[in-house]
Amino acid sequence: MKILLVEDNQQVAQFVRKGLAEAGHTVDHADNGRDGLFMASSESYDALILDRMLPGGVDGLGIIEALRRTGNTTPIMILSALGDVDERIRGLKAGGDDYLTKPFAFGELEARLTALTRRGQSASQDTTLKVGDLTLDILSRKAMRDGKAITLKPREYKLLEYLMRHGGQVVTRTMLLENVWDYHFDPQTNVIDVHISNLRQKIDAGFDRPLLHTVRGAGYRLGDA
Repeated sequence: MKILLVEDNQQVAQFVRKGLAEAGHTVDHADNGRDGLFMASSESYDALILDRMLPGGVDGLGIIEALRRTGNTTPIMILSALGDVDERIRGLKAGGDDYLTKPFAFGELEARLTALTRRGQSASQDTTLKVGDLTLDILSRKAMRDGKAITLKPREYKLLEYLMRHGGQVVTRTMLLENVWDYHFDPQTNVIDVHISNLRQKIDAGFDRPLLHTVRGAGYRLGDA
């Protein structure tokens, strides 16, 4: 899944990001409410995890209320040290789907998150990404192009999913390092080039029309030329 975490406590954020990444998810992170609201409004996510109290002029409830007013139905889990009944009720009435109090065990967070997204998928049934004649089922993790099955290694799957979620957009190397490899620095290796080359062979070889394009000096784009 692609998940947005909005949490200002760096220790908590690192703990959650590491656990979710190890579980195979892609995690974006904002450490204040203003940036969190912008990212939640401008990107497509499978779930949001929001701290209740945030700096930046917008708290967790403000983010939820703003998103719900625009019709955004992304499942939202609230994290908060405010654990009394009235606060939990406020969070759920604002539009949150679940409320988890700090401190918490990562296993419980992951289980609740899975339940939230399962309910959302049952409601929408929108579990397939599509770019041209290339499709990716995010539940079965199976890729196909024009009816031909494509076998992907775990990192190739994560790379393809990220590119498909940004279909038609230029994706930079920095974006790939941060969201596919969880690097927040440039390791000065050719790891991206190798994986892009392997992925291109799998999704474009044997087809007249390539989908994976290198944009010189900028990055990569998945889509029709």
